[in-house]
Amino acid sequence: MLGAAGQLGREVTDELRRRGTEVLAADRRRADLTDTGATAALAVRFGAAAVYNCAAYTDVDGCESDMQQAMEVNGKAPGRLAAALPAGCRLIHVSTDYVFDGGGRRPYREEEATAPATAYGRSKLGAEQAVTDAGGLVVRTSWVFGPEGRNFVSAIAGRLGRGEPLRVVSDQVGCPTYAPYLARALADLHAVGAAGIVHYCNSPATSWHGFALAIVAALGLNAEVEPIATADLPRPAVRPAFSVLDTGRFESLANRRVEEWASGLDDYFERLGQGKAEV
Repeated sequence: MLGAAGQLGREVTDELRRRGTEVLAADRRRADLTDTGATAALAVRFGAAAVYNCAAYTDVDGCESDMQQAMEVNGKAPGRLAAALPAGCRLIHVSTDYVFDGGGRRPYREEEATAPATAYGRSKLGAEQAVTDAGGLVVRTSWVFGPEGRNFVSAIAGRLGRGEPLRVVSDQVGCPTYAPYLARALADLHAVGAAGIVHYCNSPATSWHGFALAIVAALGLNAEVEPIATADLPRPAVRPAFSVLDTGRFESLANRRVEEWASGLDDYFERLGQGKAEV
């Protein structure tokens, strides 16, 4: 497990251990994704059947000013590692909806043409072919939130707690994904031997504004959330206007439907021990 200290890495570790799988949970100090030789050697010593890569350079805006680092961590290192792993061990790599340009109007399927509009998206796309060529699995996902890290939900809850006004973009549409549900999906896909590229996210699609409204409701609050346009919140990296992923292949492989993010949102606050109207 790479990136074990992050919000997804912790959930994958917990999910695998619940299944009775022995896990070596490695943060960057123990296994640096960019140090291919040392990381592959660690997998050999541990006798790993799979390496889950939850490590990444996820600062979307930061990638615009540090493309070299983004491409090394997100684009080159995963492919090198996938090729260096011993026989019988493969890489399970997490990618992103940012590999698409956001100009679509129907959910993106795995085989559709990619056209990332950001340095982050280009860096993440850079690893996909190399990982799949080495027999690994690439799982694209979107809008991940979980109780173990900083994310959109924690940001909105924090602003509510400080009594700050909420102005949230309403013209970007995608699918929030609860980290524990994503962890379960990654383990399920590995268990059935899935390979290539698979899309996984929670349902249904919503806007960031709609997601913020749901967060306010989940907390039992009556706070106003002002909808704004993307143009009202300029950032170094352009955000996809539409990045809904088609999860049909996942549902066929796993023989189940994807979860709804609303139930994940409820679980998020329950796990944090926050009751209604407590932020």
